Amino acid sequence: MEQNPDNQNPYVRQVLDAYRKTPGTTGTVRRPDRLLAAQLHQRGVPLEAVENAFVLAAARRLVRPVDAASLGTIRSLAYFLPVIEEVLGLRVNPDYFRYLRHKVERAAPAR
Repeated sequence: MEQNPDNQNPYVRQVLDAYRKTPGTTGTVRRPDRLLAAQLHQRGVPLEAVENAFVLAAARRLVRPVDAASLGTIRSLAYFLPVIEEVLGLRVNPDYFRYLRHKVERAAPAR
């Protein structure tokens, strides 16, 4: 399912904005991130699936044992590709992602 090229710029902008705001990321966007966001658009990956993948990955990183080694900062949108693929295959009620989003917002330090 290929997306309309006219919608690519807003899609890429929204993906990169959500990526930038995701806890655990550097908050900066590089050229490879822009290219990957455009590829996601070309593949027809729904924006909602990408945003849900960001939330799922952030929640997993935040909910870890207290004595676990700290995780490094996410420096690339590519980090989320496996989670995006996972989310695309999930059949989960959208309320679950709203719940996770709420938990992440409460647990993550403000950017």
